[in-house]
Amino acid sequence: MADVQTVQVKAFGETYDIIIQPGILNAPAVLAKYLAPWRGKRCAIVADACTGPLFGERALAALAKAGIQGQLFTVPAGEASKSHGQLLWLYDCFLDMSLTRTDLVMALGGGVVGDLAGYAAASYQRGVTLVQVPTTLLAQVDSSVGGKVAVNLPRGKNLVGAFWQPSLVIADPDTLDTLDPREFGAGLGEVIKYGCIADAALFERFESLHNRQALRPELPGIIARCCRIKAGYVARDPLDHGVRMELNFGHTLGHALENALGYGEVLHGEAVCVGMVAAARWGEALGITPPGTANRIAALLAKYDLPIAAPPSVSTDTLLSVMALDKKAAGHTVRLILLEDIGRATVRSVERDTLAELMLTVGATFL
Repeated sequence: MADVQTVQVKAFGETYDIIIQPGILNAPAVLAKYLAPWRGKRCAIVADACTGPLFGERALAALAKAGIQGQLFTVPAGEASKSHGQLLWLYDCFLDMSLTRTDLVMALGGGVVGDLAGYAAASYQRGVTLVQVPTTLLAQVDSSVGGKVAVNLPRGKNLVGAFWQPSLVIADPDTLDTLDPREFGAGLGEVIKYGCIADAALFERFESLHNRQALRPELPGIIARCCRIKAGYVARDPLDHGVRMELNFGHTLGHALENALGYGEVLHGEAVCVGMVAAARWGEALGITPPGTANRIAALLAKYDLPIAAPPSVSTDTLLSVMALDKKAAGHTVRLILLEDIGRATVRSVERDTLAELMLTVGATFL
């Protein structure tokens, strides 16, 4: 097996590990060593229709070797599963297997599974230990780390949720070989986001590579690098009231785009790509972001076959109405994450009227 990389995350006075090791899901005995502290417990594995058949039996085998009684529960694949209907179904599953507060929930899948299972773990009996096993690039570098878990409402994304830190995160980069190009690209967009907000050298490294194939050998190191960046944000701001909001670069428009098109029509990472270009253009128009930054980001995204423009069918009015419900909205203002330069982000509050003007002027060049 390949060498293991470990990233520690500190939040609320506690520490947990992110284990990054290619091939670990194919080595139940190795995985079992990390699960051994919960020997004798029960574990509800939550997967989706894609990850359950691919990885469910391997996870169950690892749990058995660790002396943990496991049971697999599968939800439909896709953003629509982040719903109260699926949440209530999971509660029933937990009750049927007599899961208690001393047991475990394992999220085995991408961001949707991690958010849904994580919120179920946070709220069932006021909290059950959570283990995240992310199987997509987006989940390995972002959604599995930091404890933000949620489900969607019809009028907005992640509007019902909690902060519930996992006790362990296990990332196997080999699972990325199962992703189709679009899913892989969605995660790549989030990786590029880290370069935009906090690591100019990472951004420049992507500029120096020629295509997706060229970066494949570097993925374990890239994943670890992104996790370390996010761990730093989480340690400084575990409840997302300040500097951690920088991680939402590209998300203000991105979340609105997901909602306007209907969840599942555009992938989260794809929407964030469009949102990053938009935020860079807004920052340039406000005199905060250096001129040419948006074009530089757009060129990099296009180089890796990632989207930089929303479909023309989406109206500005629709996007604005959804952005008004964003969690970062406050009164008559919206907090935007903008760039002071590549590798340095800032959080700025703007009036909704100002945002509307930006959407109608600057926004017209890319929507």
